Amino acid sequence: MANSAPKSARIAKTPIMAVSKAWDNGFRQVTSSGREVRRPDDLKNFQIRVPPAPLLTSLFEALGPGPTPINFNEVYSALQTKVVDGQENPLPIIATARLYEVQNTCSLTGHVWDGYSILSNTRGFERLPKDVQEIVTRELDRSAVDQRADIAKLSQSLRTDLSAKGLKFIEVDRAAFRQALSNTSFYSDWKGKFGEEAWSQLEKAAGQLS
Repeated sequence: MANSAPKSARIAKTPIMAVSKAWDNGFRQVTSSGREVRRPDDLKNFQIRVPPAPLLTSLFEALGPGPTPINFNEVYSALQTKVVDGQENPLPIIATARLYEVQNTCSLTGHVWDGYSILSNTRGFERLPKDVQEIVTRELDRSAVDQRADIAKLSQSLRTDLSAKGLKFIEVDRAAFRQALSNTSFYSDWKGKFGEEAWSQLEKAAGQLS
């Protein structure tokens, strides 16, 4: 997992601050009910639901399928009625939303890692006594580490639970997906938007991407 210190330093240039290490929401995976997605070519003519987020929309546009932004509360019915062929989410979301009832395969693409930060108004936080600031930061950091471990264990146990419910897991050729993205402007476009500093931190964790 990438070090969150550079991100915290960038956030600190704004009126808000990160008060702890980043928390973990897991890796996003692709599910389908109509075909098995193993390689980028399997996404051709594949309508996939994505949240209304530019990064995910552009990722799947680059890979070739038709990304369809749909609000999450409509995802189950959209899959059930075949408005879309599949969707992408971390395993805990697939389980809690019971998407396994309307999808039969899960391709372990791990195409995006979801993390989130606990933020505070900088002036408000600095008004707290120093010892309280230290307690808040220390305890949230400790909880972040515990939460990351819990998510890692949950992601493993959910594979067993979801398999028992009929969801078939597929190990994909991730190198082929990276190569497919490298053949487009996806990496260079987002490198330009994120900037050199953020991109170098990403590549430290994920390897060279462009």
